Amino acid sequence: MHAIQPARLKPGVTPDALAPPRPGDAPAHDPAARLVGGRALIFWDPRRPGQKLDAIDTDQITPATDCVSESLETLDERWKAGSFRHLMPDFRERVHRGETFLVAGDRFAIGSSREMSPAGLKGVAEEVGLELVVVCGHNMGDIFRRNAFNLGLHVVQSPEAVADAQDGDEFSFDPETRRLRNETRGKAYEPVPLTPKEDEIRRSGGIFALGRREFRTSVERRPEIVWPDPATARTLTTTEQIVWAHRVDKTAEVRPGATLRVYADLLPASDGTAPFAIHTFNQITGGDTSFPRQIAIANDHFVFTGVEADERQTSIGRAFAKLHGIERPYYAVPGDGIFHFYFPEQGLVMPGMMIPGADSHSRAYGAYGAIGIGVGSTTLGFGWSTGYIYTTLPRSRRVVFQGALPPWVTGKDIVLELLRRWGAKQSQGMSVEFVDGDRQLPIAYRNTICNMMAEAESWNGIFAPDDITDAWFEAKGMRDLPYPRIAPGADVAWEIDETLALPDVRPMIAKPFSPGNAFAAEEVAKERITFDKAMIGSCTNGGYDDLLSAALVLKSARALGFTQAAKEFVIFPGSGGVKRQIERPDARLDGESIAHTFRSVGGQIRESWCGPCFGQGPDALGPGQRAITSFNRNWTNRMGLGGEGYLASPSVVAASALLGYMAPPGELGLVWEPERFGF
Repeated sequence: MHAIQPARLKPGVTPDALAPPRPGDAPAHDPAARLVGGRALIFWDPRRPGQKLDAIDTDQITPATDCVSESLETLDERWKAGSFRHLMPDFRERVHRGETFLVAGDRFAIGSSREMSPAGLKGVAEEVGLELVVVCGHNMGDIFRRNAFNLGLHVVQSPEAVADAQDGDEFSFDPETRRLRNETRGKAYEPVPLTPKEDEIRRSGGIFALGRREFRTSVERRPEIVWPDPATARTLTTTEQIVWAHRVDKTAEVRPGATLRVYADLLPASDGTAPFAIHTFNQITGGDTSFPRQIAIANDHFVFTGVEADERQTSIGRAFAKLHGIERPYYAVPGDGIFHFYFPEQGLVMPGMMIPGADSHSRAYGAYGAIGIGVGSTTLGFGWSTGYIYTTLPRSRRVVFQGALPPWVTGKDIVLELLRRWGAKQSQGMSVEFVDGDRQLPIAYRNTICNMMAEAESWNGIFAPDDITDAWFEAKGMRDLPYPRIAPGADVAWEIDETLALPDVRPMIAKPFSPGNAFAAEEVAKERITFDKAMIGSCTNGGYDDLLSAALVLKSARALGFTQAAKEFVIFPGSGGVKRQIERPDARLDGESIAHTFRSVGGQIRESWCGPCFGQGPDALGPGQRAITSFNRNWTNRMGLGGEGYLASPSVVAASALLGYMAPPGELGLVWEPERFGF
């Protein structure tokens, strides 16, 4: 069974032989440090004259086609070239002429964990000997924020400074105090403060230096997981109990706002995020002194594009795995699957685990009673070196699901409704604990809900392990789980405690360009919105039960005369295992296989990978194309440059594929029968 392992040094290497920290790795304190100066570069909102642009996501900072590294020596070339390629095509030119204070609204850099974004922005300024300062309002994307500290990119949260800034304003920034000043307006600003550890990482030049300082001690320390006693657990959430048990420093206080070192049970990357993590690991360890700790790599992002540069990127992780003897299931080859499905299937994700992943949708592991968080590549490489990561614990909120599920409502509908209700603030960066009040949500539904806490801008989402969790592992032959079953304590003081009445939820469709821009599918159906493609799959809805729910709609609709998809209809299983499983007969389909049911109406089964979800490969949308999908993000250009993505459950996508316009299964004339369609 997978478990946390102590450090393993390479043959012939002893702790005494490990290289000491470099002279410049100590935290710096220089009151005489020079000020950083420059002019404002403001992102204005074209839809709200005079307002700064909110919710700039990392897809807009670094488009997917630029998230490529063809070698470890040229990591950031494409990242720099692609910075704001579509949102502000002259960004690089403007920074080079001195507009080095990037000013944006609230929720800057939300979404994907792609560390190419802060690295690329920093590199654009450094090309001409300048320093970039990012100034934004409330609730910066938490992964981007941490990545910026890791890399030494200046980031400042100051809503007041954002509100005052105008084009051409001269700014100054003091790296020592982090004080920001608008010289043109004659106003100074105190930014949102950092925790002491965050400030130490920033002052010491970033995560490479921190890792080199801590590497030898981490090699000599054996991991120890100690669960809280019942009295302590009474005041802790499920998430906080897992963090408490995984603390490196056993006396450290577990409270919101504390930056803690926590051991990781698994540290997974994709072919897209692995190169920068490998670079980090090599910078910290020297590259040939130790084996990477708790490592897992899945090739699921750039593997079926047919592009030579993408193959060169994938080869970086392949060579690293070969060098260190990393094999299945810890190294997944193309076609093995999307790692948020593949690694749980392989028994690498279990209740009570702490799993920081380089992908933002690592939050999906909360469906299995584990902490899944997105951390970016450098934090991952730090973890491969030391066995632990630094993370700042957020505030906690609880969502209790009560009442019976209505007809056709799935986990996708629940999460879209939740995002709709939360609105612009979303989760406010909190840790979200879900309670399945009536024990009716299968793992597939929970996966979708936790997975899309990335879109909710949460730190994580989690269902405490229960009988449904145990039954899922039991069905896969995993009976001896490594950690005790835990649940939130009776005396937890939730920051926000809310209830979602499931009978009020309807099948939903999210329109562009936000997952929270969701509406009842029956209302959308009245608009007769047509599309070019219907796509089912992704890490959000690519499991067997997800695909079965769509196949049940298709098979029942065939009996009513709907025998052919009206538009191109493609399916992406979540893993190679799922792809094989859907070829087998299923009693719920009267002995048909799911794959046969899809093909019977013209559906095409593709490889298991992430490409179409973020606009890569032959199924990416082109300019002017529209798709209804079961994916997780529908931001501008997300599914392809100039395309429009709509989000829905697999059953709604299946119904829409047959109708030729977006609508729920009821539009086909299907009558809900719990024993036929329910899970």
